[in-house]
Amino acid sequence: MTPTDVIELAHNKGIQTVDLKFCDLHGTWQHFTIPVSELKEALFEDGLGFDGSSIRGWKTIDASDMLVIPDSTTAFIDPFIDVPTISMLCDIEDPLTREPYDRSPRGVARKAVDYLKSTGIADTAYFGPEAEFFIFDDVRYKAGTNECHYCVDSVEGTWNTDREEFPNQGYKIRHKEGYLPCPPADQTMNLRNQMMMTMIESGLKVECQHHEVCTGGQAEIDLRYDDLLPMADDLCKYKYIVKNVAHEHGKTATFMPKPIFGDNGSGMHVHSSLWKSGKPLFAGDLYAGLSQEALWYIGGILKHAPALCALTNPTNNSYKRLVPGYEAPVILAYSARNRSAICRIPTYSPSPAAKRVEFRSPDPSANPYLAFSAILMAGLDGIENRIDPGDSMDKNLYDLPPEEASNLSHVPESLKAAVEALTKDHAFLLKGDVFTKDFIDNFCELKLAEYDQVRLRTHPIEFHMYYDV
Repeated sequence: MTPTDVIELAHNKGIQTVDLKFCDLHGTWQHFTIPVSELKEALFEDGLGFDGSSIRGWKTIDASDMLVIPDSTTAFIDPFIDVPTISMLCDIEDPLTREPYDRSPRGVARKAVDYLKSTGIADTAYFGPEAEFFIFDDVRYKAGTNECHYCVDSVEGTWNTDREEFPNQGYKIRHKEGYLPCPPADQTMNLRNQMMMTMIESGLKVECQHHEVCTGGQAEIDLRYDDLLPMADDLCKYKYIVKNVAHEHGKTATFMPKPIFGDNGSGMHVHSSLWKSGKPLFAGDLYAGLSQEALWYIGGILKHAPALCALTNPTNNSYKRLVPGYEAPVILAYSARNRSAICRIPTYSPSPAAKRVEFRSPDPSANPYLAFSAILMAGLDGIENRIDPGDSMDKNLYDLPPEEASNLSHVPESLKAAVEALTKDHAFLLKGDVFTKDFIDNFCELKLAEYDQVRLRTHPIEFHMYYDV
């Protein structure tokens, strides 16, 4: 929609307020609201001011003034606000220079798309994330100087087979047995349907929804692929809808990668492909029906995967998921169909348009603007430098002989290791000024401070293991 379209929609729908949303470094939406009387065409050009120093990792207090510039193409009627409201996503600009703010994730994504076009390799990058999440009935946690604990609960959790539920009717999902069960074992079916229908009503294109592998209400709702920037926008809206629909039904949803010990975590497998002049570039007659460009693209992702993890798996909890045996790939290899390889080539369809690369290590705690942009930049670096991905690994990589397994490279084992990899390997991200050195330095500093929050804190399991030492 154009600005004029948005103003006309507001008039026709009796809109009373306009909510302006923008994404911070951590992938979280921030917002403020204006009355509809302030919705004028000048707003889309001049923007509105706010305090950038109060946003984590952004401006200092001595240079705090910033502008939000609403993007009319992102407007939607917000389903969760009692007063009739239009929500729009915003870009961030410096009020003096009117230049895009380098630390704005949405601005990074815009520059990534521009850089892709400038290379002449392709003009479109399609992305399709598969974001998983958990739906819990209750969550409690506390971290103090003398105590630290958490507890999550789900009516369908396997740990509740003997809970008094007046009556307990059973149908609890066992560990690793949650993939596609029917009701009554699948007790979140109706809630996922409500999430899906709210997404569709809000303009998202949904392909399917289903229960995922883990016990305790793990779920997945798949969106249809789209261009990089609108796909990142849509994933932010996706999270917003999931959390709010759960909240309205007395539940709580989380995109935390590994909230349950001993069972699968939540991943966000990211499918991507390059197109030029309406034609797919990844289809060919090489391995798994791929083109040479697609194999080089994979080569770039494999080469830069340790550094990518800092952006695609950006939390301490991410590395509780990246362990062997839980469908979360940790070995830097590629394969067709093989879900233990970090890069997989889906084989569901022989159509050239369906040829794509699935990068399986990311998780839904990632900021989609940063994650998609970094994956694209790594793949483009592979094409530009003709990086050979080596031989495919068409076998279970979790069950290799020790002598063969010792020759394979792995993803980092901690957030600190991923940040250290990004510190050493980020030149590919600086091309076209997509990411800046300031952005990388600031991001790494924030993440190392985040790592220390866990490193320095006594863990409850340490009492179990060491109290009687």
